[in-house]
Amino acid sequence: MCPVPPPSPRRPGRPPRPDNAKARAQLLDLATRLFAAQGVAATTIANIAQRAGVTPAMLHYYFKSRDQLIDAVVLERIVPVIGFVWAPVPLDAGSDPAAHPDPAAVARGFITEIVTRVVQSATEQPWLPSLWMHEVVNEGGQLRERVLRHLPSDRLQAFAGLIAECQRRGAITPGVEPRLVFLSILGLTLLPLATSALWRRIWQNDPAAQSIGNDAIAAHAIAMLTGGLFTPPPSPPSGR
Repeated sequence: MCPVPPPSPRRPGRPPRPDNAKARAQLLDLATRLFAAQGVAATTIANIAQRAGVTPAMLHYYFKSRDQLIDAVVLERIVPVIGFVWAPVPLDAGSDPAAHPDPAAVARGFITEIVTRVVQSATEQPWLPSLWMHEVVNEGGQLRERVLRHLPSDRLQAFAGLIAECQRRGAITPGVEPRLVFLSILGLTLLPLATSALWRRIWQNDPAAQSIGNDAIAAHAIAMLTGGLFTPPPSPPSGR
């Protein structure tokens, strides 16, 4: 029986490899949370390493540069959320008016599903609202250009086309700009979620306001987007 050769000696100074996939995911999650909490510009590799309890060299083992880390946050944490949120809208949603006998019902369904998915994503990834508002919406956001190139422009165009078709049929008020509806969805969901501490402070003596949760924010957004702020006036009695 041949003797088993001894293991090759490890090169000095190189730490043993941890569970690569798990350790990398944990570092990426930590970086994402820190980017959301204190901003991308203010978060350094050394800062992330310190919070993770590892050396900067270990962080560089997984991400060769700060830019590579930022790209990973966008591609592996933000882009999947974007895909999940807009998946319900088919690419031909507004291309064939005859395909939708009741386009308003279809549009309401899409709006309800998109709002629900945005709020679900923010509930599962609490970093999402603040990171989106600070680093994508903000003019100086460090992630803006990286994220914009991954927006599903084809689905956004199809969605706007469906809204426009509803408008042509009189189901949506003429003052609505179809191309801005998707921004209204994001504003009515991510903004209240990102500013929760602020509006809870404004209504600090109102127990009902303090009890507003994510489900209530979703319901509010859906009501505003599909019904509007004011209820329609009652129809005049017939015969007058």
